[in-house]
Amino acid sequence: MPDCHFIEFLPKFASGETYLYIMHDHSDKKIDETRQGEPVVLEAAANANGKKLYLESYGCAMNFADSEIVASILKDKGYSTTRNVEEANVIFINTCSIRDNAEVAARNKLKQFNVLKKNKPELVIGVLGCMAERLKSKFLEEEKLVDIVAGPDSYRSLPELIGEVESGQKAVNVLLSREETYADIAPVRMQSNGITAYISIMRGCDNMCSFCVVPFTRGRERSRDPFTIVKEAKDLFSKGYKEVTLLGQNVDSYKFSTNPDLKGKELKEAEADDIISFAKLLEMVALVSPQLRVRFSTSHPKDITDEVLFTIKKYNNICDYIHLPIQSGNTRILEKMNRTYTSEWYVQKLNRIRELIPDCGVTTDVIAGFCSETEEEHQDTVNLMKWAKFDMAFMYYYSERPGTLAEKKYEDDVPEETKKRRLQEIIEAQHQSQRDNVSRHLGKTYEVLAEGVSKKSDEELMGRNSQSHVVVFPRGKYNPGDYVKVKITECTRATLKGIVVE
Repeated sequence: MPDCHFIEFLPKFASGETYLYIMHDHSDKKIDETRQGEPVVLEAAANANGKKLYLESYGCAMNFADSEIVASILKDKGYSTTRNVEEANVIFINTCSIRDNAEVAARNKLKQFNVLKKNKPELVIGVLGCMAERLKSKFLEEEKLVDIVAGPDSYRSLPELIGEVESGQKAVNVLLSREETYADIAPVRMQSNGITAYISIMRGCDNMCSFCVVPFTRGRERSRDPFTIVKEAKDLFSKGYKEVTLLGQNVDSYKFSTNPDLKGKELKEAEADDIISFAKLLEMVALVSPQLRVRFSTSHPKDITDEVLFTIKKYNNICDYIHLPIQSGNTRILEKMNRTYTSEWYVQKLNRIRELIPDCGVTTDVIAGFCSETEEEHQDTVNLMKWAKFDMAFMYYYSERPGTLAEKKYEDDVPEETKKRRLQEIIEAQHQSQRDNVSRHLGKTYEVLAEGVSKKSDEELMGRNSQSHVVVFPRGKYNPGDYVKVKITECTRATLKGIVVE
C-alpha cells in the first residue's frame, strides 16, 4: 500500500467508472482496490473438523465486515481457513452489486473455481452478499456456477446450506430481514493491524436514491442494539485497538428503541427518552475511553444534524471528519436522483459544519453524466466543487445498475464520451481544490495515530490525524498504535509530512 491518501485509476472498467479515488484508511464505504479478492486467513479453529474454507471478498467496507461475520460463524462450526484454494472444501465469494466490474471479476473467479470442481466434485462453491440476491437465478440455474446462494441477511444459515449441498441439493437463502443485525456475533478480525477496526452498527438503507441498488439488495434500515456496540468497542480497546469506525450504509440515520413495537416510520419519528439516536451512540462509544478514536462512515447529508455536530465538537476522540456525498451540484439532477435536498441546502449544511467544526475534514461523492444532465447542470457541479474545496472526493461517471429506480424510470441518455469528459472536468476542479488546501496544513501540529511503517522507509511511520489526512513522520522511538504530535513541514496533494513535537 503506498503512503498516498488515495490513488487514481485510469479507464479500464467495464462499468465505465473511469476514475476512482480510494482512501487507504479502509474507513469508508468506498471500494478499496488494494483489498479486492483478498482471501480470509484466520487462526485454526479450536474445534477444527478438518474442513477448510476459502473466502474472497469484493466491494466496499460493508462486504469485508460481513466476511468477518461469515468467518466467525463457520469457525464456530470447526472450519479452518486457507489461502490455497485447491485445499478448500468450501469456497465462498462475497461481493457487491454496486459496480459492474465487481460482478465481472466475481463471475470470472467462479468460472475458475468450477474448473477445480471437475476434479473435486464434492467441492462446495457459493456466492454471498448483494450480488447473490440479484443474480441467484443466473448463478444457480442458467450459468450453473454455484451450489449456494446466500444473501446478506442469511449468513447464520450457511452451515445448514452447506449441509443441503453435501446431501445433493442446491441451496438458496436470499430472504431480507427487518431484524437481523448479527449483534450477538463477535466478528473475526481479518488481516487486522491490531490498531483500527470496523464496528457494524446498522444494516440496510431506506433512502431509495434512484441510482443505487443497495435498498434492493440489503433491505430496510435496522439499527443494532447500542449496548452490544459499546461492548464490542470496549472489547476491542481492551485488546489494544486504538480506533473504531462505526459502519453502515447510512450510519447517521441510526435509531434504536428498546420498545419492540416501534419500527419503520414510527421509530424514525419517535422522540421518547429511551430512543438512542446516532448522536447519542457516538457519545456512548466515545466514553469507552478518551484513548479510543471514533470515526463513522458513511452518511447522508440530511441526517448530519446539529446534535451530531455538537457531539463531534464535544469529544476530542470523535474524529473531525465527515463524508458528505453531494452527487450533483444541480438541484434538478438531485431531485431526479431522489437525494431529498437541494444544492442550496447542501451549501448551507457544509457551511454549518465548518462553522461548528472549523478544521473538519470533509470528503464527498460525485457522479458525472446522470440521466438527462445538461452542460449547464454539469457546470453547476464543477462550480460547487471549486467552491466547496473538499479534502478528497470519490468521482465516478454514471453507470446504470439493473434494478434501480433510475434504470426503470429514466433513459441513460448522456453519451459515454460526454460522461468521461465531464468527469475529467470534475477531477480537475477537485485537484485544484486539493492544491489550494494543502497550504493550510503547513506549520500546524496534529495528533497522529500511527498505523504502520511507511512503505518508502522503515525509518518512517504513517498514520492519520483526526481529519483523516495521511501523515508520514520519522519513526524515532514510536511504534504503530502510538499517538504522536506531528508538526507539518511538507505537503503534497496526497500526503502530509512532518516532524515529531515532544
